[in-house]
Amino acid sequence: MSRQEEKPAQGIVVPFAADTAPALLERLGGHDVPERWHSVDRSAHAPRIVAVPGADAERWTAAALVSARPHTAYLKIVDAVGDVPAAVAAVLAHARRLGLAQVKWEGWTARPEDAAALGFTPLTPPLTPLEEGAGPAAGHVRWLHGDVVAEPPYYGQTTHFTCGAVTALIAAAHAGMLPKEALDRESELTLWRDATNFPACEPVGLGVAARRAWPSSPVTVHLDVDRPVLLDHHSEDEREWRALLQRASRRQAGHVGVPVDPRPLPMTAIRSAIGRRENVLLLVSLARMQGFDVPHWVLCHGTVPGAVVIEDPWANGAVGDTWVDAHLLPVPDASLDTMATLSPDRFRGAVTMRPA
Repeated sequence: MSRQEEKPAQGIVVPFAADTAPALLERLGGHDVPERWHSVDRSAHAPRIVAVPGADAERWTAAALVSARPHTAYLKIVDAVGDVPAAVAAVLAHARRLGLAQVKWEGWTARPEDAAALGFTPLTPPLTPLEEGAGPAAGHVRWLHGDVVAEPPYYGQTTHFTCGAVTALIAAAHAGMLPKEALDRESELTLWRDATNFPACEPVGLGVAARRAWPSSPVTVHLDVDRPVLLDHHSEDEREWRALLQRASRRQAGHVGVPVDPRPLPMTAIRSAIGRRENVLLLVSLARMQGFDVPHWVLCHGTVPGAVVIEDPWANGAVGDTWVDAHLLPVPDASLDTMATLSPDRFRGAVTMRPA
């Protein structure tokens, strides 16, 4: 056995890389693997083969390709080949050994009846149409510790800058204040237009726009600096007029009854808010999950032991990341706490929305 290989209860776990994959996959004998295993560079998401050895240890009777975003608490099965139930059982054993909260299974080749028989629940497909090859039409999830997390509708942002508006819309739909059928591109761009600081949505402007959209829903902005934010990458001229708009948003917050809490929002407060059935729109950096330090809005809506469950309206298809990764995504408390401190300003921003 290679020093790179690990041996959990029911299988062998081997790193999956372009240079070693051909030799590894020969051990599957006559089992073909889908072309998508090789079509994108998944290295940023730590791809592994979880294999089930046969009577001859050099041959595998089954294997699954798994990956996951860094600093999260799940594994995703891309596909399983050979003895599929044995491969999935090996993945579940590996995930439990790692102390993870969840295993997901992309529906490229997984039959719904097979997934159900192995304890997986179907994920509701995204409301946004999928481009060819951008993600599977179906997905499945299995929580590993008896957790039950209510599933919001999944909607993927259709631009690079509407994440804030989309998280607010998903929160409203999850709270029953917006029919999920109304979550479409027109509503996405309309709310973004009301919230934007061109093109990003800063916390106060987003909170004001959410309050205007759903006047019966109490909204609180959490921002621990008393100055304009998300402006560092702009030139001085560009910063000046955006700062003016952010100051106007502060005045509007007072007019429409949106308090701005100047204290940092710790993880304990996020968990408490979710426990009160509030939705937390949290501004995070994508540095840890995706490798680039870009501010981004996600929705915190559920908790499991050790992790907060989020909706991320964006997936990075270039590295094999799909809506199955972004939907019902458990992130360990410590990881999310780090993501929520944005550099170089070192500030934290969030919006909490209570159901009407």
